[in-house]
Amino acid sequence: MDAGSLSSSGTLKTRSRYPLQEQFIQRKSSKENLDRFIPNRSAMDFDYAHYMLTEGNKGKENPDVCSPSREAYRKQLAESLNMNRTRILAFKNKPPAPVDLIPHEMSTHTHDNKPAKPKRFIPQSSEKTLDAPDLVDDYYLNLLDWGSANVLAIALGSTVYLWDARNGSTSELVTVDDEDGPVTSVSWAPDGRHIAVGLNNSEVQLWDTSSNRQLRTLRGGHRQRVGSLAWNNHILTSGGMDGRIVNNDVRIRSHVVETYSGHEQEVCGLKWSASGSQLASGGNDNLLYIWDRATASSNSATQWLHRLEDHTSAVKALAWCPFQGNLLASGGGSGDRCIKFWNTHTGACLNSIDTGSQVCSLLWNKNERELLSSHGFTQNQLTLWKYPSMVKMAELNGHTSRVLFMAQSPDGCTVASAAADETLRFWNVFGAPEAASKAAPKARAEPFSNVNRIR
Repeated sequence: MDAGSLSSSGTLKTRSRYPLQEQFIQRKSSKENLDRFIPNRSAMDFDYAHYMLTEGNKGKENPDVCSPSREAYRKQLAESLNMNRTRILAFKNKPPAPVDLIPHEMSTHTHDNKPAKPKRFIPQSSEKTLDAPDLVDDYYLNLLDWGSANVLAIALGSTVYLWDARNGSTSELVTVDDEDGPVTSVSWAPDGRHIAVGLNNSEVQLWDTSSNRQLRTLRGGHRQRVGSLAWNNHILTSGGMDGRIVNNDVRIRSHVVETYSGHEQEVCGLKWSASGSQLASGGNDNLLYIWDRATASSNSATQWLHRLEDHTSAVKALAWCPFQGNLLASGGGSGDRCIKFWNTHTGACLNSIDTGSQVCSLLWNKNERELLSSHGFTQNQLTLWKYPSMVKMAELNGHTSRVLFMAQSPDGCTVASAAADETLRFWNVFGAPEAASKAAPKARAEPFSNVNRIR
């Protein structure tokens, strides 16, 4: 069991800050205090300096005592002794002469003219920070998602806000009544237009964000709050505190089409594979399940494909690998602290890495073999790992409380993180590769094409 909410979810704090307002942090200029030039004593020749200040100018002051032959001799001697210098003070050491460790004739054919791949620069600070007042500090919820239309949704208390990444505008989608809230999960449909909103009262609302209207409410699937949601085309899968997992067909009135039974406590992680053939679910019972869509039954609870018991704390963080369809990464809570990798065809654990802190969220880089994790106590950091070596590439600090949620931009380059410190930060952690900018937009399914405001 993992640490969930640190404050009562029913009592929300009043904030004077406006949600998703950008924070401007005063930074010290890198050019400050550059008007002071301090000489470097180790780079100066004090004997030469003394000579120049005393003896060196005597000949110039008394030209009568300096014959042409004597002057020629003085110049030749000065050149030989490197005394034709004009500066007395030195402010930096001269760079050392380059040393050719490998003879030129031996190194000309070492490489086959292949240009080395430039090392990607990973910014160590967030490029933008927004206020997120009333963000519920609860490990088991899922309150942040970034849709395919480049609009980010975040639930703050009982209100869902939309932030348009194209122009930075913010709008309020819905504020639910106190007896129904707070909002416990949000998830964009594949089309980037419709969004599912899970509530504390066990219901799920479906909204059309282009017209800002509610299409329908899904009831009867759960008996307690809905903390996790995942889309598979027109199927919306919901996970509840009651341990139930429900497949909802949003096109039809009787929306509950399949159920999955296995978890004994709250379902806090849900992710469909890219192909839509397998579902991964993690719970507060420390269990990770893999479900096969092909064996789902509408008449009885579906039997799991794999029941994985290796984690020793709640399993919330789940991420399917974009370049290997049967590879799943999972993260454990504060009593486990591990990232584990699974072959979901066989159920084998391929690797396990102890991160040293609570794993709250996981995201794969869509363009490189890298994995990003977000953490809790003590550093509250984001960590970028190289896969499969799991060497740390970078640690991103800035949040002052556990980083509960992460979401990835549609192009796969930017990551948004929301933390219990009530801030939303944006990180350019995955870079901007050419593959991402040149990728053609994928066709999006229309899961709501047959829905006409079903209540």
